[in-house]
Amino acid sequence: METLEALSLTFVNAVWSTPLVMLLLGGGLFFALYSRGLPYRHLGHAVGIMLGRYDQPDEQGELSHGQALAAALSGTMGLGNISGVALAISAGGPGAVFWMWVSATVGIATKFFTCSLGVMYRGRDDLGRLQGGPMYIIREALPRRYYPLAILFSIAGLIGTLPIFQANQLTALIRQNFLPAEAAPGYFNLIVGCTIAALVAAVIFGGLRRVAAVAVALLPTMVVLYLAMTLFVLVLHAEEVPRLLASIVREAFQPSAVGGGLLGVILIGISRGAFSNEAGVGTEVMAHGAAKTNEPVREGLVAMLGPVADTLIVCTCTALVVLLAGDWQGSEGLSGITLTAGAFRNELGIPGAVLLGVVTLILSTTTMFTCWYYGAKCFGFLFGAHIQHHFRWFYVIAVVFGAAVSIDVVFNIISGCYGLMAIPTMIVSLRLAPRVRAAATEYFRRHPY
Repeated sequence: METLEALSLTFVNAVWSTPLVMLLLGGGLFFALYSRGLPYRHLGHAVGIMLGRYDQPDEQGELSHGQALAAALSGTMGLGNISGVALAISAGGPGAVFWMWVSATVGIATKFFTCSLGVMYRGRDDLGRLQGGPMYIIREALPRRYYPLAILFSIAGLIGTLPIFQANQLTALIRQNFLPAEAAPGYFNLIVGCTIAALVAAVIFGGLRRVAAVAVALLPTMVVLYLAMTLFVLVLHAEEVPRLLASIVREAFQPSAVGGGLLGVILIGISRGAFSNEAGVGTEVMAHGAAKTNEPVREGLVAMLGPVADTLIVCTCTALVVLLAGDWQGSEGLSGITLTAGAFRNELGIPGAVLLGVVTLILSTTTMFTCWYYGAKCFGFLFGAHIQHHFRWFYVIAVVFGAAVSIDVVFNIISGCYGLMAIPTMIVSLRLAPRVRAAATEYFRRHPY
């Protein structure tokens, strides 16, 4: 078993290493410069599209622009914002947050390019339904020699989007906050896992439209509640916020020993940023590829709002609360979610821990709803859409498994596969970048505002 754990750790470290981080960071910087900053200059127009001002009911697709963004955000806003930020700080110190900001800033341009392509090159599955995603971009837009990249993405996506991490962390939070350790029976995790699985099944068996409807109904309320909690804490300690922000910037370039040096902090920050906002990973392309639009550039503009809301706003609030509490400096043995929960308990007492539990429950379950859709699309591409519905049962069992067991090998494999998804996504997007820029030029010529 120790050998298997060592191999899985080697695998995840090899994937999330300097080459992949440079591909994500360098690719995003290329997109920003190559587009002459176009995504950043049209944020206002993107908000208007998201609010439905340009929706056309007769266009192709399944979801409105707002629903597509909500579905994509439900896959990112959750444990990446609450647990992932704490893990980044405990592993890399405050400086890791700065590199998460960098990841999100260049990720705005990355999402514009990747998600524009997701609509531009949608394809049909074997049931004739219109689908989007990196694997369909590869199949529809590139020569046959690129097809192995579509297979690589689909296999990695099938494994990397499994809900084991979300189920495990949610169960840990429930166990920590609502049941004393000595009172928890041995089968407690299994009971929680079955309960979560039943909730997930009730939604995903209704298909993508139900997933999007639940996300639209729950996500804004939970995000506003979470931001209200964090802002309340930060207002109470307003005099400390400038110092914390300064420490984030200072530690980004002059890190203490905790992060393993400058390169270690950069790797931690960029990788956690990618987990948070998914820019360049490719999962977001599958969600936005389902948008009801015949204008690919419009969906690219909507998609680029994701890193702003997800990482630059929500993750920053989490980071400041965790740094304010100070527990991250002695966090050995604490998981990300318990570290964040401890920070809120220190500042808001039991009500804060309970509120965080409610927010985490909703956000993590909506993440699991959306990740089912991603995994199902990969499954359908590999084995056929006509048997894709069987994946739901496998996914529900994975929820129970994730809640009931604690095994680093599984988490490492899932994390590594998640990173592997970015390789074909970024390669293909860089290859097709001129087509997106040409489409954007034509779009703004036809739709000046």
